[in-house]
Amino acid sequence: MDGRPLVLLTNDDGYLAPNLRALRDELRTWAQVVVVAPESEQSATSHALTLHRPLRLRQVEDEVFALDGTPADCVYVGLHSPKQPLPRKPDLVVSGLNHGLNLGADVFYSGTVGGAREGALRGIPALACSAASRAERCAAAAFASRVAHRFLEVARGVAGVRKPLLFNLNIPPGSGPWALRSTVLGSRLYADQVVHAQDPQGRDYLWIGGAPEHHENIPGSDTEAHEEGLASLTPLILDLTHTTDAPLALAVAQGFSSP
Repeated sequence: MDGRPLVLLTNDDGYLAPNLRALRDELRTWAQVVVVAPESEQSATSHALTLHRPLRLRQVEDEVFALDGTPADCVYVGLHSPKQPLPRKPDLVVSGLNHGLNLGADVFYSGTVGGAREGALRGIPALACSAASRAERCAAAAFASRVAHRFLEVARGVAGVRKPLLFNLNIPPGSGPWALRSTVLGSRLYADQVVHAQDPQGRDYLWIGGAPEHHENIPGSDTEAHEEGLASLTPLILDLTHTTDAPLALAVAQGFSSP
C-alpha cells in the first residue's frame, strides 16, 4: 500500500466501457483504484442481486476484475468475496462514468446508482457518476475524478457523525469546464410506451421504451441544472421511510390487532 485512498470502481456499461477506463485513469492520479465491473451491459438493473445462479469472477488485468453480474453484485462481491479483489476496505465506492444521464426518477432504475448504493449500504461513501452521451469523455472523466476527490474529503469530515453519504453526479454535454450545482431530484418525463411487434419467425414480442420527452420545471433540481448546462450533485437517502405519511399508515393499521 502506498498510503493513497483506495477506490472501488464499478459501472453498469461493462468493464470494457471506454468511460470506465477514462475515469479509472483519472482516479489513479490520486488514489489506488480496483475495478470490479460487469462482464456485459447491465443498464437499468437498479439494485438487483443475482441469487439464483453462481457468479463467475475473473481477473482481466492488474486491479481489474470482471463479474458476470449486476453492478450491485460487483460491489457486494468486491467487498465480501473470499477471493478478495480488494486489499482492504475501500475508502470510496465510485460507479460510472455512465454513458448517459441519470436524472430525476432515473435513479430508481439505474444500475450505476445501484452499484453506488450498495457501497453506501455497506458503510462506505459512494458516488454515482453519469455524463451526457455528447459530453467529451476525457474532460468528463477528469471532472468526475475531481468531484470524487472533493467528495471523499467531505465524507471524511463527517465520518462517524452520520450515515455514509450517497451522491449522484450528472455532467451535461460539452467539454467543460462545468460549474457544479447542489440539487434535488427533478422530473424527467418519458413517453410511456410498449412496442408490440413480431420477429422474423412470426412470434410476438414486446419492447419497453420511449425517448425522454421533457423535463418539468422544478427549481433547484438536477434537470433544471442540466437544462442550464450545469453539472449537478444530488444527495440521495438510504432510508425510504416517508415520515410525513406516518399518520396515514397509523390510520390504516388501526383496528388490526397485534399477532
